[in-house]
Amino acid sequence: MRAQILTRWGGPENFKLTEVPIPSLKPGHVRVRVAAASVNPVDTKIRNGLPIGPELPAILGCDFAGIVEAVSPDVTNFEVGEAVYGCAGGVRGQGGSLAELIVADANLIARKPKILSMREAAALPLVSITAWEGFERAGLTAGQQVLIHGGVGGVGHVAVQLAKSVGARVAATVSSEESGRLAISLGADETINYSSEIVEAYVKRLAGGKGFDVVFDTVGGNNLANSFKATRANGQIATTNARATQDLSDLHAKGLSLHVVFMLLPMLTGIGRARHGKILADLAAKADAGQVRPLIDREHFTLETTPQAHRRLESGQAIGKVVIDIAALS
Repeated sequence: MRAQILTRWGGPENFKLTEVPIPSLKPGHVRVRVAAASVNPVDTKIRNGLPIGPELPAILGCDFAGIVEAVSPDVTNFEVGEAVYGCAGGVRGQGGSLAELIVADANLIARKPKILSMREAAALPLVSITAWEGFERAGLTAGQQVLIHGGVGGVGHVAVQLAKSVGARVAATVSSEESGRLAISLGADETINYSSEIVEAYVKRLAGGKGFDVVFDTVGGNNLANSFKATRANGQIATTNARATQDLSDLHAKGLSLHVVFMLLPMLTGIGRARHGKILADLAAKADAGQVRPLIDREHFTLETTPQAHRRLESGQAIGKVVIDIAALS
């Protein structure tokens, strides 16, 4: 089969399109012919040497959608010919999705949403599981006010839709009027231009000066200080990026709870993988009900042009998920 092989850590120029052996089926796994894969920021970080990647030379890529081609005898919940999607590769111990075939743990995948194309389905797993886990950990319920930092980003645009699907009132931070209109089209009730409105102002305008019940910070890092300020007393904060030195005075003074979401842990540890498959099955139901749809960047890429896909994501110019078409499968 053909695969993009990363020959050394560093830039996209280190990918090499190569013929490699078909991966062997393992107990508890299925082999999937990949129709499409998507690129996430963590893929570029792994490519640059983040120490959770596979040994070189390696096939990267976490997300995919495709058709089941072979099933291990001990797997009873999938059949040959079914369309599936998942986040099941590209890290230590797992084959990647930048290939014509991937052997995936059956616990990490689910049947593809019927209403979505292969490339749309491939855009969803990592960001959707991240958003789902963030709200699950924060205990988001109907009627609550939620603030989503980065409302049209990879995780953020799904988080907006998931929050609306449970009946929350959603405010999203954006960088421009265009991004604001996009966030509204996804279901946000209000938008905040973070470059022109300070935290105290939008908390007063949108949350009665008391703060939001739940804040989902998909930016993290130094932006966590803004999340602390924006959350009500005894409120909940979920973040995808806690790699920062922070003054926790506001966290303490307001009795806040901080939840860090690192959705790749089940792949890296082997613990909790079946939960990811269940989330994807529930997500598929929401997608088929019209409650969740992915934003897809307008640029098209193939397995041959994988380096350009990575460059597109890193350029910051992509609007929506960057998707790589691997094969034309129905």
